[in-house]
Amino acid sequence: MKETATKILDVGQELIQTRGYTAMSFQDIAVQVGIKKPSVIHHFSSKADLGVAIIQRYRDTFASQLEAIKNDPEKTSWEALEFYFSPYLHFASTPDTVCLCGALAGEVPALPEKMRAEVKQFMEDHQRWLEVILRTGRKNGELNFKETPARLSRMLFNTLQGTLLVKRSTDDLSQLKDVIKVIMHMLK
Repeated sequence: MKETATKILDVGQELIQTRGYTAMSFQDIAVQVGIKKPSVIHHFSSKADLGVAIIQRYRDTFASQLEAIKNDPEKTSWEALEFYFSPYLHFASTPDTVCLCGALAGEVPALPEKMRAEVKQFMEDHQRWLEVILRTGRKNGELNFKETPARLSRMLFNTLQGTLLVKRSTDDLSQLKDVIKVIMHMLK
């Protein structure tokens, strides 16, 4: 039973990241998982409940990884940033996958309120994490920049999210690679 719920979450996440929340249906999920639509409803009573569960799992996965890298005394701020860039590079290497919450951000007006709150929390969590890494890196003399860590974290996060969308429409991976090179150069 838990295995089916996990498959439903996996397929739902993939559909949102490639097609969007409004284009995803329980029927699409049922077909891909190999179950009947009522089985999807048995696990998630509404599309909004499924959406919230997908976002929470995504947030929790990222949060634990980001916390681990932030708290590892062996990791430099540069290594933390390189780790942070890796999912963006992974998404950009696919034909049409973007960050889950980035995909949902484009659909916020159509999302149920409880999903909006989850997306907002994801965005704020990532910006705070980046801010801590930037502040620590500057304090340790690893990173050099003039802007405040809070403003710079917003700029980095928004730039990376936006670049994934641009890459999706241009199919040009160099878009993201160039942005990351500029970010790294800005911080030296």
